[in-house]
Amino acid sequence: MASRSNTSLVKLSLFLHFAIFSSSSKAYDRHQLKETNLTLYFQDFSSGPKATSAIVTGIPGRVWSFSSFGTIIVADDPITAGPHMDSPQIARGQGIYTTSSLDGVNALIMYSIVFTNREYNGSTLEIQGCVFNLASAAETAVVGGTGKFRFATGFATFQPVSFDAKLFYSVTRCNITVLHY
Repeated sequence: MASRSNTSLVKLSLFLHFAIFSSSSKAYDRHQLKETNLTLYFQDFSSGPKATSAIVTGIPGRVWSFSSFGTIIVADDPITAGPHMDSPQIARGQGIYTTSSLDGVNALIMYSIVFTNREYNGSTLEIQGCVFNLASAAETAVVGGTGKFRFATGFATFQPVSFDAKLFYSVTRCNITVLHY
């Protein structure tokens, strides 16, 4: 009698598993994917009273800098719609990057783009990857997102636009292409 009830439980379990799996796969039909292309501008101050990025640690006994292995930098940069500082802010670029190669030429970046504008407010895009510090353009992966960018996947390119050594102020253009639901 016990084996008969166990067989029934196994059948019921398999049925429920199949029902859940088949209904969830319909909810995320690949044909529902949308492509979104964005151009954003990171406004970064790396020193002074308006600093939006800072070195937080490095290897003891070594100089801590963007090109020094083991240096970790945090950022909370305003992201604007245009390259000028007074352009409308549409997001914040919050994350960390660390110089991850012994020779100091590669950095691992992990950023959240946290949208604050009307269209995408509260949504995020998650960016991660290894970039060549001295490249004129770097490409990283978009590994996820939330809100309007749920299940996002894609890529982002970063290109320096300007640098003011006196103010320790730089502008970086970020072009993003993502597929999402």
